[in-house]
Amino acid sequence: MIFIQHESTGGYLEFETREWQLAQGLEVVPGDVRVRKSTPDAFLLTELEALLQAREIGELIVCGMHSEFCVDTTTRRALALGYPVVLIEDGHTSEGNAFVSAPQVIAHHNVTLAAITSFGPRVRTVTAAALQFETP
Repeated sequence: MIFIQHESTGGYLEFETREWQLAQGLEVVPGDVRVRKSTPDAFLLTELEALLQAREIGELIVCGMHSEFCVDTTTRRALALGYPVVLIEDGHTSEGNAFVSAPQVIAHHNVTLAAITSFGPRVRTVTAAALQFETP
């Protein structure tokens, strides 16, 4: 498993602060990798693409915080790089904003990202409960 952690150089999400830690309930086991990022794009200025290639990973499962920033940007970049994406439709979140609520942001991104066809690879949405991993 590859965990992506957004960080800032100070304040909220500063490296190794309480806010920077992975969400409670996520289990990291030996062999898992953490990738630190500082932009909404998990591929930009990180080793993510090299890790995916080295591990021969051909499809990504995406979840996280913020639907309209990191989840959206990383999903679109993955598609542009040729990776199909499984988006956990109840596994990403948002704070919303003055114009749309968090549930509206989430629903919008589930529909919008799954509707993108121009990259070739597609986004498939599934619930966390319906997610199934293939075992080698």
